[in-house]
Order: sequence, then structure tokens, then C-alpha cells
Amino acid sequence: MAGGKIKKEKPSRGAAAGSSNHYQGGIQFHKSKGQHILKNPLLVDSIIQKAGINSTDVILEIGPGTGNLTKKLLEAGKSVVAVELDPRMVLELQRRFQGTPYSNRLKVIQGDVLKCDLPYFDICVANIPYQISSPLTFKLLNHRPVFRCAVIMFQREFAMRLVAQPGDTLYCRLSVNTQLLARISHLLKVGKNNFRPPPKVDSSVVRIEPRKPAPSVNFKEWDGLVRICFTRKNKTIGAIFKQKRVLSILEKNYKTLQALQVSQGNGDQMATDASVLGDGGELNMETDDENDDVDDDMEMDNGESKGSEFKEKVLGVLKQGKYEDKRSSKLAQADFMHLLSLFNQAGIHFS
Repeated sequence: MAGGKIKKEKPSRGAAAGSSNHYQGGIQFHKSKGQHILKNPLLVDSIIQKAGINSTDVILEIGPGTGNLTKKLLEAGKSVVAVELDPRMVLELQRRFQGTPYSNRLKVIQGDVLKCDLPYFDICVANIPYQISSPLTFKLLNHRPVFRCAVIMFQREFAMRLVAQPGDTLYCRLSVNTQLLARISHLLKVGKNNFRPPPKVDSSVVRIEPRKPAPSVNFKEWDGLVRICFTRKNKTIGAIFKQKRVLSILEKNYKTLQALQVSQGNGDQMATDASVLGDGGELNMETDDENDDVDDDMEMDNGESKGSEFKEKVLGVLKQGKYEDKRSSKLAQADFMHLLSLFNQAGIHFS
């Protein structure tokens, strides 16, 4: 099931209001829970085809609803594990497939997909509630063992952020972090009229293939750098790292690591859980340059000798890599990787 933003539903008034309710199998769908059922059978077939399912695949489906997509998945793969939050939908799934050849190949887990432990699966095919897009994406990318691919329906703007490239308007921290961990491609644009009831926005189907092997980078360090760079993605990197707040955080890390005598070679002892990349709500990470706070852009007082010394150390790193006048919105994966390496070599860390 796909959905838009959570909103409070208005109580129905009389028969006229009741006529706008949407049902399938006698079950009423709730927009506030992201319950928008994909009704176009040709679109369902296209998603199955593009997923490249093998007859030996264990398939994870998230938010199966009344089972329209589930049936096609059972026909294509070995088995399906369906995670569904709504107990009404769970009962409908069990009723629909009870006594069929598919009953022993379908396992239904009732619960919140963000909170439950996911079992082994080869491929994920899902039409999800849009409000869980970001945390679910990173939960999947953090899942072990690594799955082959995921084909997921997202709100179109979120999907375009996932695939955005340097220089694109929607290029953001979400783009950089997901593309570090996976190859992502846009498969289909899906109009809102393909759903019952129709959501307010169009959707897109995206294919996510985790990189194997996973990149050899400390993810907390990586996200710490990227998070700073994308707080004001259209400012120069030099201006961002001159901010008092940024310098204060980095200097605190620097002094702490010095005190603990943590060298660059001990970086692998830090936590590398990729789930941290989903924190913070990526869709709201950037703000326009004109909204920047003046206080954020003030350099550290020259009278603070220690602060000035550390500031010069930071700016020296940027100068070494020629990043002072570059902007995060135009930097590629390799640029961020190089910049992180230069900072680490200078003893400056982000976690």
C-alpha cells in the first residue's frame, strides 16, 4: 500500500459522505494510514517483470494490503514474507489464500516493519506508506545478509531525490548517502489515478541494488561530514566550515580524540551501523541560502588563539583539496570521500 502524508480524517456525515469511502473485500481503506491500493493490473504486472524475480527467491513484501500484488509475487517466486500493520488486512490476506496452493508459501507478520526484525529475503517488492520512506530505505540497506535488490513504490519527489545527481535541484544528503550504499535507478512513473483511493501526489517505482561489497568507510564519519555539508548545500564549503557552530563541534571531537589517543588507524573501532544515515528526515535537510542565520556565518573571534589555530587547520584541509570555493550541491561521491580522507589525515573526525 502506498500513501501520502499523515493527516487527521474528517468524520463522515450521512450517506453522501459515505459514498466517498473506498473498500475492497469489505474493508475500508484509511488515507491517514497510507492505505492506497494499487488497482491497475497492468502496472502490477510491470512491477513484477522489472523486479526480475527468480523461481527460487524468497520475497519480502511490505504493506501487502488485500493481496493484489501478493498473489503475483507468489506466482513468480518461491515464497513471500508479508509484513502488515493493520490486523484487518492480515485477516483478509489469510482468508484470501487459505485453502489455495499458495497458503503454505505465504508467511504474514503482523507488526510495524520499522520495529520488527526482518527475516532472510532475496528481493523486496513493496508499495509502501510514504511516511516511512526514509527510515525504511535505510533499514533495508542496513539489513544483513545483503539482499539482491528492492523494487519499491515511493512518492515521486522522494524517488527523484534518491536518484538525483550532482547539480540536480533535488540532490541532497539523502542522494549522497543512499548512492554510497546502493545503485539506484528509476523504473516507472505512476500517476495517482492508479490507486484506490487516489493519493494527492504521483509516485515512482525505484530499483535499489546494495553495493557488494559494502564501501569501506566509517558510516558515522561519512554521515557526519555530509550532514554538515548539506546544511547549506548552495554555500561554498569554505563558508560552511567557517561557522562557529561547525568549528566548535569539530574542535570538541578533535580534542576528545587527542585525549583518548585515538589515531586514524583505529577508525574501524567506531560504530559503522548504516542505520544512522536515516536519522534527521532527509527531505527537510536543506534550507535556502537566504534563510541562513547571520550568527551561523560568523567566524570565530580572532582573539581566541586556540580557536583561530584550529580554524586555520580546518581551512588548511579545504585549501589542500581545493574545496574552499566548491559547493556541496555539485560534489560527487568521490569528492566527499576525498574530503573525508583529508580531514581524517589531519586528525579531524566527524563522530
